[in-house]
Amino acid sequence: MTDIDAGADTPETIQVAEGPGIRILAQFIRDLSFENPRAPESLRGGTAQPQIDLGVEMNARSREDGLFEVDLKLSAKAARDDGPVFVVELLYGGVFQITGVGPEDMEPVLLIECPRYLFPFARQIIAEVTSNGGYPPFLLDPIDFAGVYQARKAQEQQVGHA
Repeated sequence: MTDIDAGADTPETIQVAEGPGIRILAQFIRDLSFENPRAPESLRGGTAQPQIDLGVEMNARSREDGLFEVDLKLSAKAARDDGPVFVVELLYGGVFQITGVGPEDMEPVLLIECPRYLFPFARQIIAEVTSNGGYPPFLLDPIDFAGVYQARKAQEQQVGHA
């Protein structure tokens, strides 16, 4: 147990650990598309489960005001043997304030950590739009953004060596 003297600390004596900080200042839908080309026939029950093709992209850029914009692009294409069922594409963005991160570590923060903050909101939007399209809500599984980032870096290195 620790004794705390509440009256002893003044602003001059309180030390706050300075570490990396990420603040989301804004979140927004930049672009949203939902296609339901075969409705209402595709909504009938008793048909086979569709095959889902998922796509994930992350992009980031700095701004003149010292903040950063991060875009998370998610796409899901559902199809059965007889054709497409639905296509949903979402470009979800955020404006971030990042402190305490060196230039050498900024790219992984922007392309791994920031998308982790955006993902739950983007996932909910996709679930709602597929539900509004007449299907059960499509809930994306959690995404390994570090793995996606590393795969992207490996692909860039292969292209650079070719």
